[in-house]
Amino acid sequence: MTSTTYAATFEPNPAARSAEQRDAILADPGFGNHFTDYMFLAEWTPDTGWADARVVPYGPLQIDPATAVLHYAQEIFEGLKAYVHDDGSAWLFRPEANAARMQRSARRLALPELPTDWFLGSIGSLIEADREWIPAGGEKSLYLRPFMFASEVFLGVRPSQHVTYSVIASPAGAYFAGGVQAVSIWLSSEYSRAGAGGTGAAKCGGNYAASLLPQQEAAEHGCAQVAFLDSTEKKWIEELGGMNLYFVQSDGSIVTPALSGSILEGITRDSIMQIGRDLGHEVVERRVSIDEWRQGAADGTITEVFACGTAAVVTPVASLKWDGGEAVSGDGEPGKVTTDIRSALVDIQYGRAEDRHGWLTRVV
Repeated sequence: MTSTTYAATFEPNPAARSAEQRDAILADPGFGNHFTDYMFLAEWTPDTGWADARVVPYGPLQIDPATAVLHYAQEIFEGLKAYVHDDGSAWLFRPEANAARMQRSARRLALPELPTDWFLGSIGSLIEADREWIPAGGEKSLYLRPFMFASEVFLGVRPSQHVTYSVIASPAGAYFAGGVQAVSIWLSSEYSRAGAGGTGAAKCGGNYAASLLPQQEAAEHGCAQVAFLDSTEKKWIEELGGMNLYFVQSDGSIVTPALSGSILEGITRDSIMQIGRDLGHEVVERRVSIDEWRQGAADGTITEVFACGTAAVVTPVASLKWDGGEAVSGDGEPGKVTTDIRSALVDIQYGRAEDRHGWLTRVV
């Protein structure tokens, strides 16, 4: 059954925080520590399609112990941000791309696809209720987390016949509060993030759960993130636990691992490819081997390495470490190409540069 036209009801929150309480949180929100006064909810069944769209007070979800998602991990999510521009208006960055990726993830996880107008409408409705929660100044933003999960109470192994969709929001401070810093990456030799034919290209929780143990291993070696290789040959670079990778070559070109079916198609990744071209760089998608990274760092063929994702936007990579070795990127500091690309992208998001590609959508 096709979904009806999007429309949401609104339930006021009698326990909404005061302006003073909210301002105290927004002064130093961190990331993922605080949540706004409202959340969005909707339900799906085969008979009704998507229905019961509503903005309600933020609070716990009540689920039965036999709820399908708790047993079979049938769930997906997205992540995007709302930004305040100097004139006080609020904007989203490429939300249609998030909607399309959520639809692709839903197909892979046998979940119902959420129509684009519902995705955009749910975010707009929540931001309308929580407008005062969007922090301004520096690189602060309102992080938005749309997610969908199997909410049928049933232990049979099949796609859920009841699905819940929600959006929650969390004010976010600048990722690099003290200025952009380069990080070290640990090479995982034992574990893979995803395999051929698996769910690597979908944004589902299981992929992130699989990265947590090697992420602990990375931390034990003083590294901020872990790099994964392909699961078959253990030779080709895929991505980090939650970020895509880029390699700046000595000839000025930029290389990123080609999508393989087990690499998440990042929206920041795609945006950076366009910005790199806008800045005059040749941008190439192809397979990159771990030997090429090691050798390129050693002989200067690779001059800079950086990672990208929604939270940090662009993160310079100082070095790659593994048992018995280390490959330092350039001089170990954020490189010019990395910083230029990051500045160009952030300036578009915050309205300080022309939006040449029509990436911004005004929400308030």
